[in-house]
Amino acid sequence: MSVRVLLADDHPAVRSGLRLLLEGDPGIEVVGEAADGAAAIRAARALRPDVVLMDLRMPGTDGIAATRGVVGARLAEVLVLTTFDLDEYVFGALQAGAAGFLLKSADAATLVDAVHRVAGGQGVVAPEVTRRLLERFVTAAPPTQPPPPELAALTPRELDVLGCLGQGMANADVAAALVITEATAKTHVSRVLAKLGLTSRVQAAVLARSAGVPSPVGGSRPVGGGS
Repeated sequence: MSVRVLLADDHPAVRSGLRLLLEGDPGIEVVGEAADGAAAIRAARALRPDVVLMDLRMPGTDGIAATRGVVGARLAEVLVLTTFDLDEYVFGALQAGAAGFLLKSADAATLVDAVHRVAGGQGVVAPEVTRRLLERFVTAAPPTQPPPPELAALTPRELDVLGCLGQGMANADVAAALVITEATAKTHVSRVLAKLGLTSRVQAAVLARSAGVPSPVGGSRPVGGGS
């Protein structure tokens, strides 16, 4: 079955280009387009796509509010397209529940792969986006809030995994740090996200840092993989 995609961008030429790239893959069907956030929410409700490819800066209802509306109503997963100069928008979309963040400069193969992965329930984040998020919003900031009560549901091993995510580690790095297999690390990451009600490993990284969850190892590495 094809992945159903809704395009949300206020530039018709951008939507046309994205449609052309995505429809080159036989496993993807572009089911609709929207020129602003409010239209994206309406279209998502009517068309029920698997993934909304969401621009963040649009007139009227922006991509952050649209992401919150789409994810909050469980209408679809949201894959955000972003640029380096919009960090504050990316952080807002992260808090709104976006499952993935991709640069607008991504090539066709990367875009198609990201759509499939987000549709399959994985988090997809461009390494450059993750690095900048952690550096600007997390790394330099001390804990600013008490640990959420959901942390009590995590096992000691899952807390270690959350601490690793707070360091920006990919699954392979978590596995090496905790001396477990990568498959086991991936399972732990999925359980951590589920127990905490999160949709991406970047959300987990932000939570770990803001709540002061310690890392079982030192150092910090950018993330490029999915959950």
